[in-house]
Amino acid sequence: MSKISYLTAEGYHKMKQELATLKLEGRQEVAAAIAEAREKGDLSENAEYDAAKDAQGYLELKINEMEKIMATARIIDESQLDSSKVTVFANVTIKNLKTKKELTYKLVSETEADLKTKKISVSSPMGSALLGKVIGDIATVETPRGNLEFEIMNISLGNV
Repeated sequence: MSKISYLTAEGYHKMKQELATLKLEGRQEVAAAIAEAREKGDLSENAEYDAAKDAQGYLELKINEMEKIMATARIIDESQLDSSKVTVFANVTIKNLKTKKELTYKLVSETEADLKTKKISVSSPMGSALLGKVIGDIATVETPRGNLEFEIMNISLGNV
């Protein structure tokens, strides 16, 4: 049974566009690289040909993985979510109890996670520690250097 992927409408459309680009432009670029390498002669000792075939394999693997995600995707309407506890697509403001520093993250699916935009996966150690918590709860995140504790300061929905 396939794993269900929960996506925002924005994340679903972004993935759909990226998949279309990979299928059209990506495949054309790889096919051109293979054709160019073939023109150089003996394929048994042609490193360019081998590299182009490897690139084709990676491209097809990525396309296949994205198609699987989209086939099992469920688009979540963020306006229907409960903001009384931490759920997928919630914005969570946490305070590190050791450093007293506050940070705000949005919990998203693995496919939409991007630390640069403060979107963390619900399946990450931090995300799974935060899920289900309410304001005032303490979330403990296990790390190789010991446990970190964070207090849930605020929970909201919408964009960070």
